[in-house]
Amino acid sequence: MKPMGSIPAGYAARDGELLVGGRPVSDLIAQAGDTPLFVYDRAMMAARVARLRAALPAEVAIHYAMKANPHPDVVATFAGLVDGLDVASAGEMAVALASGMAAADISFAGPGKRDRELEAAIAAGVTINLESAAEGRRALAAGAKLGIRPKLAVRVNPDFEIRGSGMRMGGGAKPFGVDEVHAAALCRDMIAAGADWRGFHIFAGSQALDAAAIIEAQAATVTLAARLADEVGAAPPLVNLGGGLGIPYFPGEVPLDVDAVGHALNAALAARPASLRDSAFAIELGRWLVGETGVYLTRVIDRKESHGEIFLVTDGGLHHQLAASGNFGTVVRRNYPVAIANRFGAEAAETASVVGCLCTPLDRLADKVALPRGDVGDVIAVFMAGAYGASASPQAFLGHAPALEMLVG
Repeated sequence: MKPMGSIPAGYAARDGELLVGGRPVSDLIAQAGDTPLFVYDRAMMAARVARLRAALPAEVAIHYAMKANPHPDVVATFAGLVDGLDVASAGEMAVALASGMAAADISFAGPGKRDRELEAAIAAGVTINLESAAEGRRALAAGAKLGIRPKLAVRVNPDFEIRGSGMRMGGGAKPFGVDEVHAAALCRDMIAAGADWRGFHIFAGSQALDAAAIIEAQAATVTLAARLADEVGAAPPLVNLGGGLGIPYFPGEVPLDVDAVGHALNAALAARPASLRDSAFAIELGRWLVGETGVYLTRVIDRKESHGEIFLVTDGGLHHQLAASGNFGTVVRRNYPVAIANRFGAEAAETASVVGCLCTPLDRLADKVALPRGDVGDVIAVFMAGAYGASASPQAFLGHAPALEMLVG
């Protein structure tokens, strides 16, 4: 038997059946019409935003990074809860603009933006986070073509990273951002060329659970932003401090102490240099806001035994929930929290592996975990499915249908 992560707080049962958004999963499946199904809880999203606002300094805006979950209903929910949206493609930008969020509060990051994407962002009034000097020149050309002064910020590749982060976005050679040694010069060039300079985007890493490491990185980010402001000779209108706040997927992991992070950030901003005194600040989060609010529901279609091991074969798999299979950025495969949704809270009766319907040994949603006995027709719930689920999985693999998605609560 292998351990699995802990089910997030906030999930309960009624008559032995898992509730999501206060509703039994059988009702949700009946409404959707089938499994596999992602269900996202709107009330949990609102609670996450409220929790973060209570921890952070009041002056720090909260931006939702859409790459975590770009479902239009999810984005529209966050548009009414947060202060800005961060997108990474023209497709995400279209969803963000349709959500009701003002274009002035949308930023567009990511390497490899095509000319037509730059033009679309400039025409809409969205801020472009420049990833290179060449992209800056192309943005200026696009603005001149449209007769619009482009809103341009500079994404900085800092010389540091968040210690222990799951995905390192800064430090050393990276395809993201402008190396910090060149960032101020690019800002000066953009200002001299007539761009509407919007400040810095400094992202050092993501999926960190160590509050001390995040505190250290945020303090270094404020220091770096102040030094760059001095080199530019102008105060940045906005300093996007990036994100990095992680959630506990796996055995032994514990939730991040966001109160400690917020307390330290308040002290860092209170002591910030004069060059940043008039700057606004934002933190950009995706996973922390939405990851725990989603559940992936997949039905058992076969129960089989092979060489003494039990396999629960489902109608879902890694083509919908790649991360839970261990094939999305993890080196050592570990188990997400899973449960039999129609016997939620029942005592474990066997050790079983939950596998998907794909013809590959990689398609394993849970490896040798303790569960109540699972039978054909039971519903498996995979938790921590709100971020990097449907949109980050190879849904076209082997020609299976995409998962259904719905927002409740």
